[in-house]
Amino acid sequence: MRKDKILVIGANGQIGTVLTQALREKYGNDNVLATDIRTSEQLNEPFEILDILDGEGLSNIVKKHDITQIYHLAAILSANGEKNPRRTWDINMSGLFNVLEVAKEQSLDKVFFPSSIAVFGTHTPKEKTPQFTFLDPATIYGISKAAGENWCQYYFDKYQLDVRSIRYPGVISYQSMPGGGTTDYAVDIFHKAVQGIDFECFLSENTRLPMIYMPDTIRATLELMEAPREKIKVRSSYNLAAITFSPAEIAKAIQQHFPNFKISYNPDFRQAIADSWPASIDDSEARNDWNWKEEYNIHQMTQDMISQLSKKYNLIP
Repeated sequence: MRKDKILVIGANGQIGTVLTQALREKYGNDNVLATDIRTSEQLNEPFEILDILDGEGLSNIVKKHDITQIYHLAAILSANGEKNPRRTWDINMSGLFNVLEVAKEQSLDKVFFPSSIAVFGTHTPKEKTPQFTFLDPATIYGISKAAGENWCQYYFDKYQLDVRSIRYPGVISYQSMPGGGTTDYAVDIFHKAVQGIDFECFLSENTRLPMIYMPDTIRATLELMEAPREKIKVRSSYNLAAITFSPAEIAKAIQQHFPNFKISYNPDFRQAIADSWPASIDDSEARNDWNWKEEYNIHQMTQDMISQLSKKYNLIP
């Protein structure tokens, strides 16, 4: 078997930064190439500039570094995507198509494509949303992810390309600032709380959405990619669940540590996006096929977020 050489596209993003570091710890620093459209302040070499719309540039990098796996994370997220739908479609879809074509032409071992709960819509069951259900996304981000899932299925069926995917819920982390997603309030609220700043939420207090803490996100991604090929039964994208909560519920968990923390609500255009998404997810296929199980609940996540951000801001937790 050839040695694993991994390419991470979109390595500067919320997930990309942490995933790149985790991959380097596992496979060795020199065996994981980070790329993005601009240089990174957090990631060391090896690093190269890559515009995912440059298919030839991608192909040259894969050849140059003898890449065997691609983790394709470059995308414009839900809220930012609504500001420029055509640009979002171009980056999210043309970028994926470039990755799939290069992976097929150069016979790569595996490709990872992150999907999202944004593929679900108003006609999807809101509670315990099943793996196989009607997809009618309400955002250009969700539309691009749903189309991307179909492309992944197509390349697996037609070319036997080993593409694997997860429908991420909202990802919460302390390593980076919010990046333009509808669930980003659940990151920003912690930054405000540890600094003693009141928080105004852009969603209503009882808007419950599926979430996941970053350590579980990274572990799920690696477990999926390391699972034997025959265990992967879903080739569009796996549902993934961990925690479900509302802004009021996460505020209450934070107030156990900061009793004087205050939250107010001023819903904006992101409320309509959130209202089109599930409140909870059925991820039994992931649990059955590759033994997925979350480790963090809302209280464990809250405690760790506060501890980590208190260090970041040089505060006493």
